[in-house]
Amino acid sequence: MAIPRTRPYTGPAILSYGFRPFFLLGALYSGLSILLWLPQFYGDLALSTLFAPVDWHVHELFFGFLPAIVTGFLFTAVPNWTGRMPLQGNGLLVLVLLWLAGRLAVTFSADIGWVTAMAVDVAFLFAVAMVIAREIIAGANWRNLKVLLPLLVLAGANISFHLEAHFNGVSDISRRLAALAAITLIMLIGGRVIPSFTRNWLVRENPGRLPAAFSRFDVLSIAVAVAALALWTLRPEAEMTAAVMALAALLQFIRLGRWAGDRTLRDPLVWILHAGYLFVPIGFALIAAAIVLPEHVSPLAGVHALGVGAVGGMTLAMMVRASLGHTGQALRARPAITFILMAVLVAATVRILAAMTDSHTGLVLHIAAFAWMAAFCGFAVVFAPALMRRRKAG
Repeated sequence: MAIPRTRPYTGPAILSYGFRPFFLLGALYSGLSILLWLPQFYGDLALSTLFAPVDWHVHELFFGFLPAIVTGFLFTAVPNWTGRMPLQGNGLLVLVLLWLAGRLAVTFSADIGWVTAMAVDVAFLFAVAMVIAREIIAGANWRNLKVLLPLLVLAGANISFHLEAHFNGVSDISRRLAALAAITLIMLIGGRVIPSFTRNWLVRENPGRLPAAFSRFDVLSIAVAVAALALWTLRPEAEMTAAVMALAALLQFIRLGRWAGDRTLRDPLVWILHAGYLFVPIGFALIAAAIVLPEHVSPLAGVHALGVGAVGGMTLAMMVRASLGHTGQALRARPAITFILMAVLVAATVRILAAMTDSHTGLVLHIAAFAWMAAFCGFAVVFAPALMRRRKAG
């Protein structure tokens, strides 16, 4: 007998599945928060936060926006992995409110104190990890327990971020630890969905060479990448870090090339996955170059390749695809969808160029910021109606 995919549910559609509230709110928050970041950067706005302006910006990417999107994805994927019912209704609402409370606590930490802000903020990721662990264990889906490790590392990095910001005045190691967790999640999840979606599309639309199956090479490439990120976290300027980063970049370029992305250019919903993942090896290569050639390559170039390019590109690609499929829409890139996908690539590319040319003021930075806003606020505008109503029949 087929397992029913949802319980009978009569509440608001937005709370019927985890991706609905978290994708919508995460996208809105990500797009609109950039409007607060630019005036902070230029010194025209001061939030009531104990974080330095750059720390607030970095924190809300890695510990505000990203956890929301990862939660939406995992709360949609885990029921498929385990055969168990998805979290719905009041239980989901509690987690949404906890995430919102974290955003308010961080932004107004000067009013409530750093300890209270930290306690409220870090509670969300641990709550999500507990829910996912319960579902995976109850469903005896042991092989997917590995997804909890980067999630818990991200939670630990969040605690470290608050501690560093309070005791040192600025974050340091915790920023890179957050990137380690985020990129590890992208390598694990991307390595599953990108070849799968690519294979499905190619079999149907463009028969011929297919993505390579997961193999020991993938294990090796991920292991080297995690080692490189760990070295970068602890020793960001060491020559050994540069060497391992360069090797990780090469292996990730090869890994991506094995997925036949060059044969998917007719479908933006498929090639955007490859384009988003491309920023992983690009980021690794730029970090290695910045260590070896600091006078020519800014360390911020690699950081923004990983943060804006890999995190931004991959999350938006997955949000679009999951939202279309799980709201009963055709997996087709309408012009508005193609626009937001292109916008996130523009944001990433221009932000890297801004770092490379040291253009931290003026037109270049504004283009990157407003392209990011267009991508994520555009997602909210395009998908809000579908996310807030019942799934289409069939």
